[in-house]
Amino acid sequence: MAVAQEKMTKVCIFLEHHALPPSPLNYHVIYTYISQINSDLNTTIERAIAQGQEIDCVYIEQLYFDYMDQAHKTETSMVRNMDGIINSLSRSAHSTEKDIIRFASQVNDCVHSLDENNVSQSRQALTTLNKQTAHLLTQHKQFKQELLKAKRLHEKTQQQLVQLRKQHITDQQTGLFKRHYLNQQTQLWLDQNKSVCAIAIQINNLDHFIDNYGDVIGEVILSKVAKQIQKYVFESGLPGRTSKDAFTVLLADIDPETANVIAEKVRNGVEKLRFVSSKNGIKLPAINLSLGIAKHLDEKDFNNLARKASNAAYKARALGQSSFIAGQ
Repeated sequence: MAVAQEKMTKVCIFLEHHALPPSPLNYHVIYTYISQINSDLNTTIERAIAQGQEIDCVYIEQLYFDYMDQAHKTETSMVRNMDGIINSLSRSAHSTEKDIIRFASQVNDCVHSLDENNVSQSRQALTTLNKQTAHLLTQHKQFKQELLKAKRLHEKTQQQLVQLRKQHITDQQTGLFKRHYLNQQTQLWLDQNKSVCAIAIQINNLDHFIDNYGDVIGEVILSKVAKQIQKYVFESGLPGRTSKDAFTVLLADIDPETANVIAEKVRNGVEKLRFVSSKNGIKLPAINLSLGIAKHLDEKDFNNLARKASNAAYKARALGQSSFIAGQ
């Protein structure tokens, strides 16, 4: 109990230091970190702290999916196994049906032939065999009906898994991808030797909206910005939410100058948004964005590339520019 109390105290101090709410997921990840039972998790958190990376709820969620959640992998594997079984049964049933129909046809031919030769005893035996074949076909028909039920159940299960996967990889508040999915996709593209660009999109005045107009307005701002991002990068990239007030768009095989054109389209789309308070009709201020573009060079993972793009966004803000390309 004394050891558990000490760990709990350290967890609370960590959460308070990084302004993290004591949600079950946050507590679980940080308790695991404090307990030092997952070396990969500890290494990642300590590296992030050393590099001055912001440790917020979105980042903690990524750590959970990257290092602690095995359930989704198990569910995906299970459904793949079900796919294999159902497909195998279907092929087997189709093949068996053909064999049985062929066998029944041969038996019928044999019965007619023996009937012409008046071999009554043989005809009787084969007639019995024919009845058994008909019974076998009936059983096979019932088997096909059961197989159809199994297929329908499989389709329903697959739909449920698709929904679970959507919840697993998309941010509920904005509908954009979560950090852990962007991390996985970055690694996949790098393994395929693709060049990767990242656009960091920072909402500079989100706290102003929340402080002056409330959390609901803050959520509306996030949602509207997310929709504009989706509008302009739906076919060309992967947009994700990477912190409370920031997004990152991943682009494969696109140079930084092209990425900057996309970023400017997002900025222009957001600047056209206008908000009016439903309570008093007061016009709300415009949304202010800072954009940073970074191309993968020697970064080992998404976190490093996203940080590089984020630093470029801060540079743009400091210089009073709408966007800034890292390395230029």
